[in-house]
Parts: sequence; C-alpha cells; structure tokens
Amino acid sequence: MYASKLVFSQVIDHLPIHTFGRCVVRYQGNRYVKSFSCLDQYLCMAFAQLTYRESLRAIEACLRAQKDKLYHMGIRGGVSKSTLADANEARDWRIYADFAQSLIGIARPLYADEELGLDLDNTVYALDASTIDLCLSVFPWALFRSTKSAVKLHTLLDLRGNIPTFIHISDGKLHDVNVLDLLLPEPGAFYIMDRGYVDFKRLFSLNLAGAFFVIRAKSNTQYKRRYSHPIDKSGGVRCDQTIVLTGVNSATDYPQPLRRIKYHDAQTGKTFNFLTNNFARPAQTVADLYRCRWQVELFFKWIKQHLPIKSFFGASENAVKSQIWTAISVYVLVAIIKKRLGIKADLYTILQVLSLTLFEKTTLKQIFTEEDFTMQDCKDAIQLNLFDNLTGH
Repeated sequence: MYASKLVFSQVIDHLPIHTFGRCVVRYQGNRYVKSFSCLDQYLCMAFAQLTYRESLRAIEACLRAQKDKLYHMGIRGGVSKSTLADANEARDWRIYADFAQSLIGIARPLYADEELGLDLDNTVYALDASTIDLCLSVFPWALFRSTKSAVKLHTLLDLRGNIPTFIHISDGKLHDVNVLDLLLPEPGAFYIMDRGYVDFKRLFSLNLAGAFFVIRAKSNTQYKRRYSHPIDKSGGVRCDQTIVLTGVNSATDYPQPLRRIKYHDAQTGKTFNFLTNNFARPAQTVADLYRCRWQVELFFKWIKQHLPIKSFFGASENAVKSQIWTAISVYVLVAIIKKRLGIKADLYTILQVLSLTLFEKTTLKQIFTEEDFTMQDCKDAIQLNLFDNLTGH
C-alpha cells in the first residue's frame, strides 16, 4: 500500500488528524479562511523542518518545484511566501502547542519501558533551558538585554525516549529556576538539574510532593556533615554523606537532611558535588543519573540546528512560537514513527535520512532496513554536528 505513496505522505499518516482538527476548532484557526487552512500551514512548516528550509522563499521555491505532488502531500491550498507569512502571523500558536502536547501524550507510553542503562524503574526527567539569541530591532517583544533579544526554551525531557513532556517558551530574561513553579511534580520521579536550579525552598517543595531530585551543588553551599556512608571508589564516587544545610536562608528553606555525593569523572578529570533527597539508591546510580543529562543537551542541539536566527519565518511572538511548537511536534512525530515501525536508528539519524527521501516513493520500513553505508555516513555526520560545542547553549 505504501510503496506508491511519497515518504512525506507516509510520515503524515502517523499524525492524529482528527486531534489536529479539534485543536483548530478550539482556537477558531480556520475562521474566515477560504484557502490555505491551518493543516496546509502545518504541513508546509513540518516540511520545512524536515528538509532544513531556512526561509519562506526557500519553502515556496521547493514546494512549487514539486507542485504536482502537493495534493499527495496533503496540501490543498496554494503555497506562496506571503500566504504562509500571513498564516504564521495570524493563526494562534496555541493550535500547534496543543497538537504537540497531544503527540507527546501518544509518544510517552510507547517509550515507557525504554531502558536507561540503570537499575531504575522510576521516571527520570532532565530539566534545562536553552537561549536562542535574536536581533533586538526585529524581535523587540523578546526582551533579554539592552542590546539584544532572545527567547528561552525551558524543557523537561523524559529520558526514556528523550521525549519533551513540558516546554515553556519565555523571553530571555526569565531565570531558569522560576520554571520550577510551573511544574506539577510527579511522585516517585527523578528530576535531574544543573546548579542553575538550586533554590532550596523550591527543591523542598519537590521533596514534599514525593519527587526526587539530583542537582549539582553550588561551591558556596553551607552545610554540616552528619554521617559518612561507606563507598566503593572504583566507580568514581569519592564521598557519600548525610548533611544538613546551615546557611541563614537555606537552613530554613530546606529543614530536612540532604545527601551529598562527591564524584570524580576520570574521563574529564572533573569533580562534581551532587545533592539529592534520595537516600535509597547507591551513590554510583545517583552520579550516573546526572550523567544522563547530556540527552537534554542533544535535544537542544537539534532544536537549534533547525531554528537558527535566520530561519525564523516571522518576527512576531505568535510566528516564533508557532514555528518552535511545529519543530517540537515534528521531533515527537518522528519518535512515534521510530517506535511504531521498530526502526533501530536513533532519532537524529532518522531525521537526517528523511530530509533526503521525502519525495521518494518507497516504504519507510524499506528505507531504514536496507543495509547500505549511507545511513552510517549520515549518523557519523550527525554525531559530529551534535557534539560540537555541546555546552554552548
């Protein structure tokens, strides 16, 4: 059945179109629209994300060159630069945010049993933020500093499948730690964070909700050791202590004992101090949990590769948020396809291969099961791109 369909059409077949329609109705997205519906807009934007188009003009040129295939791609309205620009400005970004959340709801159960490489059944989240710098004169609504603008993506990533479960888009001025106030803690889950999220009053709220956290301690953290636990130094753990905070504010904000683990990474030569409210797991497991944070870095790297400054397709807050949520939905859609079809390649390889094959008429399974060296070459190229300047977000 799929052998005669475009690869792009096969990808879109995995979208819950009825759910998309409900999102459109919820925000009256097609009100007064005679042609080029919200679905047309979404498919054009999804195509742009999958093929790395960097401007409205490039989207228009590419799709017009394939105009005899637009109907088979699901695009019914005429595609032009001005029409797409107007749609990005006018159509409520919440349509695409809600649709992305519905895809996340589909994806997470598919990865619920995904192995983390740790002896752990709990849900594990990584919380982090990434800043996308913008031009102040073009994006004046996204305040950051006196000389430039920025938007910030605050993301909670489920490390089983690397699925974003919570995303908050703010201007660049919002401090990362404030996002903890927006989270609904999940009892029994682990939240992995860097030291930018050290706020003991907020961390204590996580503790009271029955959630666990693993966070890097700041160098000026004041505490008193109550007890030192036996350790096995062969894995890098240097100390495992029960402590109480003694700072003027921290002792009041977090009145219960904490666990402090000192870990030396032999590969980098760096030493880390972690704080956690979990006293049951081995110290090595806690250290390994924090090392899993690199996966959220990869997610941000992918988002930034697809959303460089020059490729925002509109300057308004609505247009920027619409594009970001579309990019996120495409990422999650590919994660769904990977699991449904049993594709062994990682998400980043799949995205790269799709960008080269969208107009081909072959089945998705055939593309990702054929043994050729092209996929490995793509994977090697992606790994280089992903790990270059990994900490520069």
